[in-house]
Formats: sequence, structure tokens, C-alpha cells
Amino acid sequence: MTPSTQSYWLLGAALLAAVLAGGMFFQGPSSDGNAPSPAPTDSVPAAVADTATFAGGCFWCMEPPYDKIDGVASTTSGFAGGEEVDPSYREVASGATRHTEVVQVVYDSTTVSYERLLRVYWHNVDPFDGTGQFCDRGSQYRPAIFAHDAQQQRSAERSKDTVAAQFDRDIAVQVQSLDAFYAAEQYHQNYYQKNPADYKRYRQGCGRDARLREIWGEAALSDAPLDGTT
Repeated sequence: MTPSTQSYWLLGAALLAAVLAGGMFFQGPSSDGNAPSPAPTDSVPAAVADTATFAGGCFWCMEPPYDKIDGVASTTSGFAGGEEVDPSYREVASGATRHTEVVQVVYDSTTVSYERLLRVYWHNVDPFDGTGQFCDRGSQYRPAIFAHDAQQQRSAERSKDTVAAQFDRDIAVQVQSLDAFYAAEQYHQNYYQKNPADYKRYRQGCGRDARLREIWGEAALSDAPLDGTT
């Protein structure tokens, strides 16, 4: 671990300790906030609507990269990859359910391709860390691409191979079939919009953007080609 990386970890750990002490992660702002999130209202016609599911650490941080993409109708924070049916955030955060935090993206397949969503995904994760992401540690923050069908599975595997060719390190992101998705409580949805100051402090303290730029350079946070071309 480099000194700069260590400093981000220490800052992130201190921030998380403060947040946990305040109950931000384990309770909503009101009783209504603890209710499961309703299914989003999507503006995409059913004939061209498609869905993708990605795990990239804190789901708060995975909504913004997709919300700004033309053709994306909605993003929903939730959980996938575990065994418990309809778990709460508290249960997932404990690490006992084997779920990981995910964002589910509903998009217009005539406007934005799944391959573009994959490019956005890779440039927003640390592909080498399979035990968490940035300052968030544990299997509940492990990175993964959850394929909804065989075509998504093939595309995701191809994208992983392309990323692997760019580095001399093993890629820790898993590509697996989606068995079930469970939406998180309402207060988690669009957290970055509802609580911008808290979100910004969390993201900066976690060292997320700095680490992404360290890995991806100018392509960080973008939908640039995965093979390094422009």
C-alpha cells in the first residue's frame, strides 16, 4: 500500500466511523424511509426497455454515473448475489446474507447499448479488489456484473477480457447470472441528490475518485473504450 493510498484508507475509515456513530447507514431519516423502495416509474416503452445490474461497492456512488447517461430511465439501489429473500440494509451490511450492494439500471436499448453501460461500469470500479471497494470492506461491497441473460453474460465476459489485457494484475470482478434483485429502503434511493453534502464528504473521504484516476487515468468515471483507444 502506497502512502497516498494508506492516507485515503485512514481518512475513509475515520469518516465511516463517524457516519456509523451517527446512524446514517443503519437507519433512515424517518419510519417511512425504512420502507422498501417502490419499483421506479420508467419512461421507456416496454418494447425497447432493458435492465442491467452492477455491483461496484457503495450503491450510492454507482447511481450518478448511470443517471447522467442519455437513454437511462432509472437507477435503483439494492442487493443481489445472496441467499436471503428481501433482506434489509441492516442485514446486508452485517455481511451475513452474502448479498452485495448493486445498482439496477433500466435503459432504452435503442438509445444506449449494454456495452456502453459496461464501459461506464469498469471506469467506476477498482477491478483488482474483490474483497470490497475503496474504503468499504467486506463481501457486501464486492464488485460483480450480474447478467440478466446469455447475451449480457457474453458481453460482460468479453469486456472483462478486454480489461484484463490492459493490466498485469488479476481482475477480481466476477461475472455471474442474476438470480434475484431486491430494492434497498427508500432513503437509499438517489442519496446523492437528497443529501449532496453528506454524499460528497463520504465519497471524497473514501478516496474513490482518487483511486479511480490512479487506475484509469483520464478514462476514469467515463464511458471511454476499454482497450485504451480514443
